[in-house]
Amino acid sequence: MNSSAAPILITGAGQRVGLHCAQRLLEDGHRVIFTYRSKRPGVKVLRDLGATGVYADFSTEASILAFITELKIHTDSLRAIVHNASEWLAENGDGDGEAEAEAFTRMFNIHMLAPYLINLHSAELLQRSSPADIIHISDDVTRKGSSKHIGYCASKAGLDSLTLSFAARYAPSIKVNGIAPALLLFNPDDDAAYRTRALAKSALGIEPGSEVIYQSLRYLLDNPYVTGTTLTVNGGRHIK
Repeated sequence: MNSSAAPILITGAGQRVGLHCAQRLLEDGHRVIFTYRSKRPGVKVLRDLGATGVYADFSTEASILAFITELKIHTDSLRAIVHNASEWLAENGDGDGEAEAEAFTRMFNIHMLAPYLINLHSAELLQRSSPADIIHISDDVTRKGSSKHIGYCASKAGLDSLTLSFAARYAPSIKVNGIAPALLLFNPDDDAAYRTRALAKSALGIEPGSEVIYQSLRYLLDNPYVTGTTLTVNGGRHIK
């Protein structure tokens, strides 16, 4: 891809899957704008590779709108938006309703309000590129619900709904799709017993790593005839 083409925005790219996908986009010749909330080592890695890093806190409406203003300073067009920013908060179970409401509101803002507002206010940037894409990174957990992460699951399910609605609103000029992964990467402190239980939940029984999400992202960017679809990338959990 020509380096003068419109950049791809990927949110929450300072670590793990987001970092990997941003690196792979750069390797494929795309210009990249990425957001980060904490200055992790991955932020410097991406900047050293030529990406533009923008600090963003998506936990409040004001901070989301501030980011959109900042984004438009950096570019007047976008090839794609990849909504990867996420937060995993559990219900604490101690009866503290105020804390639970705060956690739910935070996840709603990050997983739904931020994509909603960014999509609405960036449509003109995307419409200056052809093709143009919006891709929401959801979660396979929305398929069955979660007793321990109710707010997380609900807000990710809402993101799935945004995929359908924005696909209808922006067709045919902008394709809008989602990716719903299950387990991709263990954390260094995950013990052997946990890893065994987690791997047993899928038919394929592997820790696939981040590349499977980039492969899915690449498919959605390259295929001109897919919109309003969420790709399930779960190793066959639904058939276990």
